[in-house]
Amino acid sequence: MKTETTIQGLTASLNPARATRKTIGFIPTMGNLHQGHLNLVREARQLCDVVVVSIFVNPTQFGPNEDFDNYPRTLEQDSNLLAEVGCDIVFAPSVEQMYGKYPRLTNISVSEITNDLCGLQRPGHFDGVALVVTKLFNIVQPNFAFFGQKDYQQLAVIKQMVRDLSIPIEVIGVPIARAEDGLALSSRNGYLTEQDRQTAPVIFKALKTAEQNLHSGQVLSDTLGQIRASLTDAGLIVDYVEVRNPMLQKVDQFDQDVVLFVAAKLGKTRLIDNLQVKRPA
Repeated sequence: MKTETTIQGLTASLNPARATRKTIGFIPTMGNLHQGHLNLVREARQLCDVVVVSIFVNPTQFGPNEDFDNYPRTLEQDSNLLAEVGCDIVFAPSVEQMYGKYPRLTNISVSEITNDLCGLQRPGHFDGVALVVTKLFNIVQPNFAFFGQKDYQQLAVIKQMVRDLSIPIEVIGVPIARAEDGLALSSRNGYLTEQDRQTAPVIFKALKTAEQNLHSGQVLSDTLGQIRASLTDAGLIVDYVEVRNPMLQKVDQFDQDVVLFVAAKLGKTRLIDNLQVKRPA
């Protein structure tokens, strides 16, 4: 497995694959990898000839009160994990390599679907994501890009951006990786105390109960209220409990496929999760 830290070095490493028309799969990450990330690599390994993973803690997607400086940077550990699951190239650029020395005057913004859910609490976050992913797509020029469905809103934003800008990449969403007790795997889980970790699975439990209730005929508003109550009773501070269709448009009744979204704070850690629920037959 190669590690490249410059755009020129990555391009040189990928030129032979491009010359022989091999398919390139790409997974953008910020490092501090867990099994969810590694599942993306496994998926890419099945579909693509060459697998590239970027590890870059992107400053433009962090707000002024967020943890950019303290975000875990574990490149050696991450590289060992990636080598075990068949990654071919790690791209680990510096901030200067990605953004240069001169002021950045170009921004990329996906409207409407970034205005609520996590976008409401993190203004500018998805603009930063759209910008860095566009840059990485231009640098890597993959055939396929793989994103986890845990960050469902992010996945929807990337898909919308790729459609709108006619970027010749197929974006593939990979199902959420979960611990045995149902907790969605996340780098942020490392911030949970032992007691918080025992409480955290209540989120997935509430979502699964909601799915059963919807299929039993419960109206959406009551379902969302029950999720909120379950989380609050368990000691979480709820940010939002929402429902959308798969394109992130608002819905008011369960007459189509929907996605249930939760964001809540447990101790000092903000957790997100979602569950896709199929419409009644």
